[in-house]
Amino acid sequence: MSFRSLIQEMRDEFGSISRHSLRSRSHRGGGGAPRVAAVGPAEAAAMQQSCWAQLPPELLREVLVRIEESEAWWPSRRDVVACAGVCRSWRGITKEIVRVPEASGKLTFPISLKQPGPRDGTLKCFIRRNRTTQTYYLYIGLTEALADDGKFLLAARKCRKPTCTDYLISLDMSDMSKGSNTYIGKLRSNFLGTKFTVYDAHPPYDGAVVSKSRSARVVGLNQVSPRVPAGNYPVSHISYELNVLGARGPRRMNCIMDSIPASAVQEGGKAPTQTEFPLSGLDSFPSISFFRSKSARIDSATSQLSTQKEEKLVLKNKSPRWHEQLQCWCLNFRGRVTVASVKNFQLVASDENGPTNQEQDKVILQFGKIGKDLFTMDYRYPISAFQSFAICLSSFDTKIASV
Repeated sequence: MSFRSLIQEMRDEFGSISRHSLRSRSHRGGGGAPRVAAVGPAEAAAMQQSCWAQLPPELLREVLVRIEESEAWWPSRRDVVACAGVCRSWRGITKEIVRVPEASGKLTFPISLKQPGPRDGTLKCFIRRNRTTQTYYLYIGLTEALADDGKFLLAARKCRKPTCTDYLISLDMSDMSKGSNTYIGKLRSNFLGTKFTVYDAHPPYDGAVVSKSRSARVVGLNQVSPRVPAGNYPVSHISYELNVLGARGPRRMNCIMDSIPASAVQEGGKAPTQTEFPLSGLDSFPSISFFRSKSARIDSATSQLSTQKEEKLVLKNKSPRWHEQLQCWCLNFRGRVTVASVKNFQLVASDENGPTNQEQDKVILQFGKIGKDLFTMDYRYPISAFQSFAICLSSFDTKIASV
């Protein structure tokens, strides 16, 4: 039997066990997201009888490395997630093999959405807007096309309030409520729609302080396990203003990244990297059980952001140029944007403390319109998919020259 055939046989066997396990958990858990319960006698017996359950660690690692290398992109990437859910030993080895997006340029597990994007290149995503339900869905592209079927990543729902507007962000497109086990953060605007704050439901770095604007929220209200508070941790402040040309010119955009030091965009710089979700109701989401632990962990290399000692990263929209023939403001989106809109933008790092206030050339986040309710979103290090999505949502809500 060839090595490839061995891998395929192993994948098929554990895939059938995983599917049976998820079906039984869904029936036990009732409505909503299926719960991750203890493995039942039938599943345990099937795993014990399987020849793959007793693989020597060296051979198991070699098999998992081959799978991780061969299944580089979605939808086949789901096989890597399935391997991580087999048992504790498989999970531990898979966790060591799968690299963070910063190094690999791949999104594998839900925690990847909270980790900085790749240093070399960008992750090309797109957003679908549903005007009727006021919901927004983030996908990562599966092909080189501007938009395709995509792999679902995040969802957001707009909630209007008397004095502000909230966008609740969730890992589950069918449940975007604040009390959901899959709620991971929100975007909040002021009354005028000119200033926004991005809140993370989990600590973005060691020592992060919860916003005092509200008390900590308790997630997993229907769970028997200890409840873990999920608070409002400010990770970004966004502001919009008109330039001197008024509505004829592009909007001026400013993003202060509270959780990322300015040195992150420099050579050798590091941004805080979440490695696990806290032990909370998020563990009820099937693929998140991979990161279950007693507490949340942050990359030790960037475990503390001292705002007193280090400046925060500031992102500003790249200055467009006026095109005389087209009579409009233009930016080079490299074919990723096809419809002119005031919502289109490119964010770059700005050296505010420099003598000339010179902006960087490398685009960190790019957002633009390609259809009536379809937009591309490309991001890279040092911001995450969650942060990028929240920043792009602010472009939908701002009332300055909105078209």
